[in-house]
Amino acid sequence: MSEPFIALFNYGGGIRGLVPARIMARIEEVTGLPMTDMVDLFAGPSTGSILNAALNRPDPHKPGRPLYKARHLVRFYEQEGHKIFPPDRFREFRGIVHDFNNRTLKLNQLKSLFRHGHYDPTNLAHALRSLYGDTKLSQSLSSLIIPTYNIDGEQLAVVQEKGEGEDAPVHTRNNVTDEGGHALWMKHIRHDHPHGAGRQTPDVRLFDAVMASTSAPTYFPCHHFKIRDHHSLRRREVTGIDGVIFDNPCISYHGAIRPHVPPDRELVMICLGTGYTNRSVKKEDWNRFGALGIVDPMNDMPLVNIFFHASESALMDAFSEELGENLFFFNKTLLPRHTHGGMPSIQIDDASPDNLRRLARFAEELLEENKNAFDGLCHLLVKGRDRREKTKKQKAPRYFVRLFDRRKKTGKAG
Repeated sequence: MSEPFIALFNYGGGIRGLVPARIMARIEEVTGLPMTDMVDLFAGPSTGSILNAALNRPDPHKPGRPLYKARHLVRFYEQEGHKIFPPDRFREFRGIVHDFNNRTLKLNQLKSLFRHGHYDPTNLAHALRSLYGDTKLSQSLSSLIIPTYNIDGEQLAVVQEKGEGEDAPVHTRNNVTDEGGHALWMKHIRHDHPHGAGRQTPDVRLFDAVMASTSAPTYFPCHHFKIRDHHSLRRREVTGIDGVIFDNPCISYHGAIRPHVPPDRELVMICLGTGYTNRSVKKEDWNRFGALGIVDPMNDMPLVNIFFHASESALMDAFSEELGENLFFFNKTLLPRHTHGGMPSIQIDDASPDNLRRLARFAEELLEENKNAFDGLCHLLVKGRDRREKTKKQKAPRYFVRLFDRRKKTGKAG
């Protein structure tokens, strides 16, 4: 096997991000290395972007080293979860009257319940500001991709097709209209492949990128921020909602990761899940739900659930076949209730102490059920890291090799 190129995809899932946080904490415990020493590229939406961005924040006092380890992110979910998702007395009531209210009621008392989404975004904003400070995407220690969906296409730059006159349609690319909402991957590619990719990082704070990627519809309002393109000094505005709207490991692989894998490296992809929630629906139930029932929270919003899982189910076979043994998947369904002690809640906002314990147990079960794959992954990660360090030493001048060895012995190697 040629030198591996390690890509890590962390799924979205709100408070269920505690699961990949715990898995990565175990990886760091077993290997003795921070994730940024072992992973070349981090990707993933929503709560996955919280984890990825935090692990890539540099320590201001130790250049080149991460400020956080995965165990710090475990504590983040445990300590901040109930502040971001406080117990909501109106939650069930909202689910019952949400559609009816939007169509028929104009009472200010009810409108105030829905205007800003389920939760106050200032709680999430405060937690993320504390986590990232003013760190920018361009400062991430490894390559980092943060997805969001920009609902405001009016802010796109005008694209003029070759050979078209002044009256040609705007906002088109290869004759495809591009003026509506669109997927946006905010990237910092450190290894500069393809050539020039390393110079295309947009000027954006980690805080803004992650706030946009975590703005789950019906839970939080959209996040509006400004971003400066790499190729100009012009700032444009982005109105972002949750990257889960379009992103999953299959989509990321084809649209954002594979173009940046160097030709002399072999891609190894790690996918850390937060539990599958895809339910099957019987034809009798689907027909009984009707037009409004398929988006009713009281029916677990079957159409929304299908939207979130459809593209992944369509691409998973080809994705798995293409990567083969180079794909490490840690995920399973949350739906069966026969597991001893009960399964975690499928709700992304259940930050109760009981559910946090269930999520911790769920992560342990994932590790136990995939013990051989986990052990093989840890061995691969350490071996890949050692190979990269050896390559660095071979390319460095002799003076720096001796300096590196001295720093490594004293535990100061960066």
